[in-house]
Amino acid sequence: MRTRFAFHISRLLLLAASAGLVLAGCGGSGQGEPPLSPVAALGKKAFHDPTLSASGQVSCASCHAPEAGHAAPNARAVQPGGAAMDREGLRSSPSLRYLAGNGSFHFDADDTPTGGFFWDGRAASLAEQAGAPLLNPLEMANADKAAVVASMTRAAWAGEFKAVYGQDILDQVDLAFDKLTQSLQQFQLEDAAFHAYSSKYDAVLERRAVLTQQEARGLALFNDPDKGNCAGCHPSDKAADGSHPLFTDFTYDNLGVPRNGELRANADPSYFDLGLCGRADLADRTDLCGAFKVPSLRNVALRQSYFHNGRFKTLKDALTFYVQRDTHPEKWYPRAGDGTVMKFDDLPAPWHGNVNTAEAPYDRRPGDAPALSDAEIDDVIAFLRTLTDGWRGD
Repeated sequence: MRTRFAFHISRLLLLAASAGLVLAGCGGSGQGEPPLSPVAALGKKAFHDPTLSASGQVSCASCHAPEAGHAAPNARAVQPGGAAMDREGLRSSPSLRYLAGNGSFHFDADDTPTGGFFWDGRAASLAEQAGAPLLNPLEMANADKAAVVASMTRAAWAGEFKAVYGQDILDQVDLAFDKLTQSLQQFQLEDAAFHAYSSKYDAVLERRAVLTQQEARGLALFNDPDKGNCAGCHPSDKAADGSHPLFTDFTYDNLGVPRNGELRANADPSYFDLGLCGRADLADRTDLCGAFKVPSLRNVALRQSYFHNGRFKTLKDALTFYVQRDTHPEKWYPRAGDGTVMKFDDLPAPWHGNVNTAEAPYDRRPGDAPALSDAEIDDVIAFLRTLTDGWRGD
């Protein structure tokens, strides 16, 4: 079994740095929290402002809605965008929560890819991640940074931006754009909603609540390396310092997720989203083709689409795919003309060997019993629902 690491040391350093920013900025903005710093308050306004898009209809919150755990607010595989709102992105919108402990992309001592932002880790920080959609022609679709700054000069908060960064800031395009992305980053670091730790499971870890019998069974299956084996990539235990788990180790995995015909890009049979090896700097790492970021499972029950391509719409379907991918491949993949099941159809054949088939629950063959029964899948889902923020008590 391939070993996974939580990288607690680097995470602690990053959390400490983030905590310093939060303290300097007077903390979060939730009920009972100190107000946001002026920089973070600007970031909040920009986050919710659709006038920063070329169409005037898309804000950061359009794809990262607070009510959806700062992920996509609907069941679309990808979100609409473009200057005329007639285009769409290539990947599903990941949650922005619990990213303060993440770091820039790197390979660990065992050559395991780790960290970075976006599904392929190409952004080195929350600020860099925030800037990319502004210039992506499929998303907010601004022609360049100057177009973004021109929109900022007309924003209702332009005066506040000048008050914080200087009266001539909007005359300096590159600097103004950088300050905008830094403000968006600071908002995500300070606002308690992005790292609330307010789920039922957090209350359980603090001994303020107990899991139901079904939830407890689900947690046991989640952790069992021979059953769900979910904790192999989504650690559920407290860190060595006592901090609550993020339910991701910030690594990457290749799950062989089926091709999603809902994506317009997939109408071209020669198009493949290759994940890590689709990055120019990793093009020669063909062993990483098809690998995508392991997301946090916090607030996963709020999602309406799952995986990088939004292929599945319910937790039940997503988990059933996990455990039946190899025992019942005909349920998930198309058949060729001769009746052969075309497994891993969203990855070119030369790289099918990259798909994770060594770890449970993927280490099965047709005819084997799945690692989890239908009832056990329901138990795991019951546990996953305890990871939703905003728990008020049963």
